[in-house]
Amino acid sequence: MTTAENGPGTPEFKGKRALVTGGSRGIGAAIARQLLDAGADVIATARQATSTMPEGATFVAADLRTRDGAHALAAAAEETFGGVDILVHNVGGARPHRSGLAIPDEEWLDALELNFLSAVRLNALLAPGMRDRRSGAIVHISTAAQWPPSPPFLHYQAAKVALEAYSHGLAAELAPFGVRVNVVAPGRTATPGGEATREHWASLNLTGGIEAVATPPLGREGRPEDIAAAVAFLVSDRASWITGQCLGVDGGEFPRG
Repeated sequence: MTTAENGPGTPEFKGKRALVTGGSRGIGAAIARQLLDAGADVIATARQATSTMPEGATFVAADLRTRDGAHALAAAAEETFGGVDILVHNVGGARPHRSGLAIPDEEWLDALELNFLSAVRLNALLAPGMRDRRSGAIVHISTAAQWPPSPPFLHYQAAKVALEAYSHGLAAELAPFGVRVNVVAPGRTATPGGEATREHWASLNLTGGIEAVATPPLGREGRPEDIAAAVAFLVSDRASWITGQCLGVDGGEFPRG
């Protein structure tokens, strides 16, 4: 998969098939662009296309909150590419509430469906092909903002903690077959979704939590390209000895002890 293995001047991901969920804007679109620029064939999926869709990607509309959506997307990937070599689960999100106790049942369920079960279902459909080919890389996008837990985002944070635990277990299961599973945990990143969340946060007159630190220690917000670079590394052969890990990409804002 590396340039050296493919020959001088050969793009790193030439011949690789990638699927990026939540790939129509923000971090997902940046990941899809980096993979495309490095030679991969890419499916980018979201509920609907946007003006920021990465040029050159194949767009497949899918609502991954549902079992049917995951099955339809997996079928489209098999029909289009005959399987995938790189699977990046970026889709996610939730809206804050005034307190954790105020989060209604339907939003707890929605957070679990979107941020956790969407990855579980899609992996169950596509990872067996990687296992059979004894090659593949999966990256789950989590969040660096897990500690301390923030009551307005408990549903989102709990789903992402579940995603990380699941990722570690899946990495152990698939490692003997040459399939690697890792997590990237972004910090505050300048994206349309992040900006909408911050605006909603401000409208509730809440303090602390995700806005407790005015500026990350490295002096700026993250850019989608910062997260995409970390993902591109983890799915490349440069990271062939890395699996079952969580890489924080947050400018030092949320250190993990």
